[in-house]
Amino acid sequence: MDKSKLLDQCGALGEDRTLLARVLDRAKQASERNIPAATDFLSPAQQAQAADLLHAAGIPETAYIRWGGYDGAERAVLLFLPDWMDPSDAGTYSPIRCLRAAFREGENLTHRDFLGSLMGMGIVREKIGDILVGPASADVLVLDTVAEFLAQSWESAGRVKLQVAEIDPGCVHIPEIRREERRDTVSSLRLDAVCSTGFRMARGKAAALIESGRVQLNWRECTKPDRTVSEGDTVSARGFGKFELTEVGALTKKGRIPITVQCYK
Repeated sequence: MDKSKLLDQCGALGEDRTLLARVLDRAKQASERNIPAATDFLSPAQQAQAADLLHAAGIPETAYIRWGGYDGAERAVLLFLPDWMDPSDAGTYSPIRCLRAAFREGENLTHRDFLGSLMGMGIVREKIGDILVGPASADVLVLDTVAEFLAQSWESAGRVKLQVAEIDPGCVHIPEIRREERRDTVSSLRLDAVCSTGFRMARGKAAALIESGRVQLNWRECTKPDRTVSEGDTVSARGFGKFELTEVGALTKKGRIPITVQCYK
């Protein structure tokens, strides 16, 4: 199947289509030239689309690794490996570098402040990985193609002065993840019922949100309120955040199902 048909099959449109076409190009480059090749940073949803696309193209999961610069990174590149490379050596060929942007404690800078500053400098989103904001600095994962420029030229976020220096990605500061545990009982494990708990809204409103195309199940768009959710699944919605269904209990005497969700803030 040619590239256009593969992209059509995966429903890729607009910027995502262009990005996913590059994913196929990188896979082909690694295979034909027998060298490692990496994509730009992909969001979780784009990673899911890429995995579906590569599966449709007959490219096995063993042909590439997902890496965002540290374990548990949300945004990541796909690094395609030639046959001669051991996956344990892949870090040597990673295009990811880390910048630490220090600022005066108490300035209360946010993820949005840093991202806005970078994009204001003309850096497109796919060149930027996770932005990990602490009380006095932010560690920013970027591609090597923009790292040197940013290390020399990035001076502020909003009106706040920054001191930017490159650090070893192994020294990245990972902020504690803020999340809230919620327990409830539901009549079924339908997506709308679980979203009602996870997003604290009426089930009818949850169903409408799903049908509008704003909800993703495991980073793939889902417009069916009756889709079954399983333990370990992640649900996200634009404007409402995300949660993970972490536990499903045994049916109660009243025929309801106890669930536990972890809501990320």
